[in-house]
Amino acid sequence: PDAAAKVRGLIYPVPDPRYPFLGVHLTRRIDGEVMVGPNAFLSPGREAYRGGRGSWRDLRDAVAWPGFWRFAANNLPAAGRELRTASSTRRFVADAAAYMPGLTVDDVRPGPRGIRAQAMNSDGGLEDDFVVTGHGRVVHLRNAPSPGATSSMAIAEYLVDRALERIA
Repeated sequence: PDAAAKVRGLIYPVPDPRYPFLGVHLTRRIDGEVMVGPNAFLSPGREAYRGGRGSWRDLRDAVAWPGFWRFAANNLPAAGRELRTASSTRRFVADAAAYMPGLTVDDVRPGPRGIRAQAMNSDGGLEDDFVVTGHGRVVHLRNAPSPGATSSMAIAEYLVDRALERIA
């Protein structure tokens, strides 16, 4: 609670333009709790919201994708940094302390886990925005980058226009 009282809003790093994810940040929730996170490490499964629970099939599918290895090979320093924060609470909190000096491991407790899908091309490139495709009368929206974007009325209008074009 003492550490949470120091956060009055959102504390976000300047994004790295090479990656479509933010890195560690602090978010004050509407109930007054503060969430610290996330890291950008490969989840052991699409629905692995609880520690230790993953899916061998999901993990196999992810690492079997040629783009995964191309991405990993081109991003070894970032992968190493994310591995360190995923495997060490102390390192994770130390990263967060860069934005909130004085934050210690004693100030945090485990919280809910989130999983964000990230579209990756076979060349290892990451999609940093929506990917809109379709087939016949169906419009597919893939790689929704944030909850705020998925609730955007402007994006909804754009998708409805694309769908109506397919019907006409």
